Amino acid sequence: MKISNELRAELEAAAWKKSTLSGSNGGDCLYAAKLSGDRYAIRDSEQPDVEPLILRGGVFRAFVGGAKLGESDI
Repeated sequence: MKISNELRAELEAAAWKKSTLSGSNGGDCLYAAKLSGDRYAIRDSEQPDVEPLILRGGVFRAFVGGAKLGESDI
């Protein structure tokens, strides 16, 4: 997916939050940010050159809810 200049600016200004379950040593960190238009972005601290994953709000909330219930345990 090609990121527009508008979205790129929003991603750069976003308030990224680190998962409380992410490692404290600076690795294995998952970050998420709320964007406009009921969208969310997710990024991996160990892959700074990879564009963030952009999810619709409903998809993001379903993922987080499932993770909290252990549905994402692999």
